Amino acid sequence: MRLGLAMAGMVALAGPAGAHPHVFMETALEVLRDAEGRAVSLRVTWTYDPFFSLVLITERGLDPDGDGRLTEAETAALQGFDMNWEPGFPGDTYAFAGDVPLGLSGPREGRARYEGGQIISSHIRDLDVPVAGLLVVKNYDPTYYTEYTIREVLAEGCTTEIVAPDLTEAERAMQAALAEIPADVDIEMGFPEVGAVFAQEVRVTCGGA
Repeated sequence: MRLGLAMAGMVALAGPAGAHPHVFMETALEVLRDAEGRAVSLRVTWTYDPFFSLVLITERGLDPDGDGRLTEAETAALQGFDMNWEPGFPGDTYAFAGDVPLGLSGPREGRARYEGGQIISSHIRDLDVPVAGLLVVKNYDPTYYTEYTIREVLAEGCTTEIVAPDLTEAERAMQAALAEIPADVDIEMGFPEVGAVFAQEVRVTCGGA
């Protein structure tokens, strides 16, 4: 599934049509390396915003007493809620060896918990080839329904940098794309794929053969 879009009525709750994004996520990335020091996998951790977390928890009938804590059984019921991806769905994570696109496996070792009023979900994805040198990672929803903000990058023994997008140019690109949508088209159903221009870019340089 595309994250967030399975929620019935979410658009109506989030705000007026055309107001993107609707869901706000914080991301932590961890680069996992092999014995030769090459990047081979990414551990992706998403922290859902409090409102969306509450909607998800309520829809699933979890935390009925509203104390912000889940029982063991409720935590077990939460597992995998965002891991049921359609074939070909990129998982809103994109990786590159320099400027060469890399394939990523489907998610494995998915874990989820409810903490401080927010759902925190993590999974691992394997790169299709090990990377020695520059690894570039972006986390974004093409339709910009969900906004991801990368807060932390862990890569032991590597140098890391988070490059912010030019938000002025990104906004201009979005407005130009919206202007091309015919008046009789529902913007929410045909929102342009502008998420990439709002995306941060993580640059990780590791040693290795």
